[in-house]
Amino acid sequence: GSRRRTGSGRVLGAAESPPSPVMEPWVRFMAQSQGRERVFRAAQYASALLAYSLHKSGANPELVLCIKQLEAHLSLGRKLFRLGNSAEALEAAKRAIHLSDLVLRLCVTVGHLNRAMYFGCDNLLWAGKVGLAPTLDQEKWSQRSFRYYLFALIMNLSRDAYETSVLAEREARSRGKVGVEADREAAGGAVAVAGRVRARLGLLCHVLRSNPPLLLDVLKNCCDIFIPLDRLGLLKTSPGVVAFCGLSSSVLSILTISQPWLKLKP
Repeated sequence: GSRRRTGSGRVLGAAESPPSPVMEPWVRFMAQSQGRERVFRAAQYASALLAYSLHKSGANPELVLCIKQLEAHLSLGRKLFRLGNSAEALEAAKRAIHLSDLVLRLCVTVGHLNRAMYFGCDNLLWAGKVGLAPTLDQEKWSQRSFRYYLFALIMNLSRDAYETSVLAEREARSRGKVGVEADREAAGGAVAVAGRVRARLGLLCHVLRSNPPLLLDVLKNCCDIFIPLDRLGLLKTSPGVVAFCGLSSSVLSILTISQPWLKLKP
């Protein structure tokens, strides 16, 4: 078709130039609501870590209060991005039911169901904070949401442990030595036990290094689990530890979203 120029000289009908290869992953990442939520999460925990560090160093209380208010606003913004995530988690649970591996089916399905319940509680908390549900008991629903979050993370870590053990067994077989044969070769004694432990740890490290998606998922879940444990009073740490773990897991999440091949499947 014919093309015509606007007053600014821009050609109508011409194809828009694609983003540069360097910027394309970032543009694709920010186009996702999940990606924007992860950025807000990283900023929230970075603010919490900064506020904790300034408070410990005796900084101006007004500055600390300002950063804490920023953290609260970022947290509320994240809740807005998570509206509707319950339905997405339920759909993921429905897909996971059809996995052929029984252990994976159990861990992934139950994990997604707990995530759906966590997001549902989170949506109620958002409604309470913005005034749509003024009589909502924020503390009770917050504790409930963190319990579901903790159960989801436990199932995620169980799945990681199962996948790691399967891959380690497969790697041991590929080397021509399974665990039982290795135990038969070694005589009793502390030296033999230490050797077996070193061999198994070396195999574990090899498996995780060879599978970046599994390694990142293990690290992310290990960082995340400190958050509900602290909030529920099961493992008291400090606001600095919680903020550092939240920031670390957020950075790992951003990495897996921006680079889809690093996301553990299914």
